[in-house]
Parts: sequence; structure tokens; C-alpha cells
Amino acid sequence: MTFLDKEYREIITKAVCGKGRKFTKESHTISPSHRPTSILGCWVINHLYHATKKSEDSVVVTGSYDINVWYSYNDNTKTEVVTERVEYKDTIPLSVKDDNCINDEYDVIAKVLQQPNCLECKISGKGSNITVEIEREFVVQVIGDTRLFVKVSPKLDHDDDDEESVWDHNMTDDEAEKVKPDFFNHRHKD
Repeated sequence: MTFLDKEYREIITKAVCGKGRKFTKESHTISPSHRPTSILGCWVINHLYHATKKSEDSVVVTGSYDINVWYSYNDNTKTEVVTERVEYKDTIPLSVKDDNCINDEYDVIAKVLQQPNCLECKISGKGSNITVEIEREFVVQVIGDTRLFVKVSPKLDHDDDDEESVWDHNMTDDEAEKVKPDFFNHRHKD
């Protein structure tokens, strides 16, 4: 069978040519200006990211976020918030790949499944530093041009302008009795 046959049409369209997913856990050490006594809170804000196709087998997501740690010092008599900007680079392998893409021009879509989030925040380094454990998760899709070959339906026996023959349906008496002419004026009571 050849695809240049009159029974087939070639359609060029954009399609998902690759998918991948990655969960990352990493620790960051923060050095506050005072020796911490206790951790009062930790949160992650200002997450920004961008995805690009690295190779045939992976996508790279680069990004950054701010870690804010609220801690007490001076024997729990004073508090302070320390902020540290963190940059990351995640290489996400493509678990699903379609080798039938036409060219090397791709769009990459990255979606955050788990925003960067604090799992644990504790005092470390002989009591002078703070260690923060962060998690994040991405799913990526690579979109490229691909070809589809579609079989064309045989020509119908009747004229295409004859809509009645396509939609011809005679209503039975039973069906006519079930029609409620005041359907829209009737309100349901629950």
C-alpha cells in the first residue's frame, strides 16, 4: 500500500512527541546572621522556571526560588527572617519518545506537579547554620510536527446537497406522544 494513493490523505500536525516526569529532593544550607536558637517557620516563594529541549532523550528545566526561614536567636528573645535565592537545573529524561517527528523544531511545555516546598528545616552545622530540605516535581511534554495518514471515506451514493436523505428519520406515533411542547415553561420542583 502506498500513501500517495487516492484513498489516503497526508496530514501534517503538531503532536506530543515526548513526555517525561521527575521528582527532586535536595538540601540547602543557609547561614543566618545570628546563631539560631529555634526554627519558627520556613516557606518557599517566587518560583520561576523555564524548560528547553537538551537532547533527543531529555529536557532541562532551569529555575529559581526564594527560601525564607523565620528563626529565633539570643535564647528565644529575638527573631529574624533570613532569605536565600536558590537556582536549580533539573534534567528530565523522556520516558515516552516518538521518533516520527518531521523536523528538529520543538516546543517544550513544563508543568509543575509539586511546587518547591519545604519538607524539613533544622538547625545544623554545630548550631550555626540552617539546613532546609526542599521537594519539587515536574512533568514535561515535547511538541513537534508529525505526519498522519488518514483513509478517506468512499463517496456517498447520494448527492451531498440532499441533506434530507442523510438525516431522514420518520417520527413514530409513540415518539410524538412523548414530546412536551411546554418543556421550557415547566419548572422542576425538587
